[in-house]
Amino acid sequence: MTGTTKANRPLSPHLMIYRPQMTSVLSIFHRITGIGLMLSLLLIIVWFIALSLGVEYFARISAFFDSIFVRILLAGSVWALWYHTFTGVRHLIWDFGYGLNPKWINPSAYMVLIGSFLFTIGTFFLGWIV
Repeated sequence: MTGTTKANRPLSPHLMIYRPQMTSVLSIFHRITGIGLMLSLLLIIVWFIALSLGVEYFARISAFFDSIFVRILLAGSVWALWYHTFTGVRHLIWDFGYGLNPKWINPSAYMVLIGSFLFTIGTFFLGWIV
């Protein structure tokens, strides 16, 4: 090892050269939605705590939840929940050894994306009519 130099070692691709693949992008979003869902859960916990503390606290939190920012955040959380669920099921299927063929990787990614949007729309539709 005394005769080798670092200049002779190959460089691995970095972010400026590497072209992200669909699976890597979905994996990153899976992690981001997991963190986002944790933050959304904290909002829901605060709502339940305010509910248990009485009318005054609940009125304050309800006013906060009526803001457009929180409504958009919670609507995005519905999509994140479906997306995270579908990517989790996709990984579970991969854990059983199915769907690892390269010809199924991208179609399953599109199924995850389309399914998450359709189920989000379906959730809002069911919430609207009920």
